[in-house]
Amino acid sequence: MLRGKIEIHNRVSIESSNEAKENDTLDLIYTPGVAFVAKQISLDKKLAYDYTSKWNNVAIVCDGTRVLGLGDIGPEGAIPVMEGKSVLFKVLGDINAFPLCIDTQDKEEIIKFVKAIQPVFGAVNIEDIESPKVLEIVERLQKDLSIPVFHDDQHGTAIIALAALLNSLRLVHKSIDSTRVVIAGAGSAGYGIFRILREAGCRNIIVTDSMGAIFENRINGINSRYKKEIADKTNPMKLSGSLADVLKGADVFIGVSGKARLIDKEMVQSMNSSPIVFALSNPDPEILPSDALEAGASIVATGRSDFANQVNNAVVFPAILRSLLDLRVKTISEEMLVSVASAIAGIVDTNHLKYDYIIPKVDDPRIIGIVTNTLKNAIQIHLDKKMQQ
Repeated sequence: MLRGKIEIHNRVSIESSNEAKENDTLDLIYTPGVAFVAKQISLDKKLAYDYTSKWNNVAIVCDGTRVLGLGDIGPEGAIPVMEGKSVLFKVLGDINAFPLCIDTQDKEEIIKFVKAIQPVFGAVNIEDIESPKVLEIVERLQKDLSIPVFHDDQHGTAIIALAALLNSLRLVHKSIDSTRVVIAGAGSAGYGIFRILREAGCRNIIVTDSMGAIFENRINGINSRYKKEIADKTNPMKLSGSLADVLKGADVFIGVSGKARLIDKEMVQSMNSSPIVFALSNPDPEILPSDALEAGASIVATGRSDFANQVNNAVVFPAILRSLLDLRVKTISEEMLVSVASAIAGIVDTNHLKYDYIIPKVDDPRIIGIVTNTLKNAIQIHLDKKMQQ
């Protein structure tokens, strides 16, 4: 009925019953008046932040190769998802986010494209590109661009997963440093979650892929340096076997596999006491909440809004990008991501924290202010450390 979710609106009006006044407005915003502003920006590119919409523009770049749990559905298929993200950016962060679903899957062409569009944007959000290609793209762009590059599947999912886990552990009276976490999925989300959990103090992490547990010196399937990093820095006991094997005795399951019904009731029952189950794959979770709860899970979360405990990066990305745009920060470290996750977790105080309410709602008005202040403080601490060195 709507034929799309977004459209462009002017910030200035040229409608007037007075023809002379209308012409004056046109003279100012277009020609000849615009020439003066254009000339000044050409002499000092930073002025684009003050006299154009660059300060509030975000490019959502996607090639359609890994959209939700649907896989490679192409750039046209990705448009509805990216338009939906544009709406969330606008409603939750007052950000102009443009869905750029591009017709190339070549890594170098994607990097070249993002570099070429950099002048009109204040930040870039990389979205739903297959791994490990996307991790290389993000790493390259973060080095080469003068504006921040945020990878929602990697950074956003990691932040909200950690926030939810911190509060869940509070409820079941466990500490992160003595908790065994099994992550199903070694793509960008799994990689991001492993890194943020490790930074937060979790020392017993096991990541699984389609071939089972990843461990140091596993011969097969370690086909990228990102997966090798997982192999080298997780699974201290070097457990091998299937997901079902390594889930026995685990405290936490985090599913970012993209595969529906990956685990069953018996696997949940094999976990440690008071198990925590985050089945985050969308649109179909690794296990339905009702099944996980029947199997004895203490806390269950999914990425969906129609179940309790929606652990979805929609809670994070509008606030993070709003903060990056306002602070004009080029990159944020793993330590900063942990600080943001802790701050988001802290929004839910002890009086409101419940088994079916572990993180704030997507539209909680406190999130943006808290994330911005947290990043400001984290950046200052980072700068102070550099000065001391």
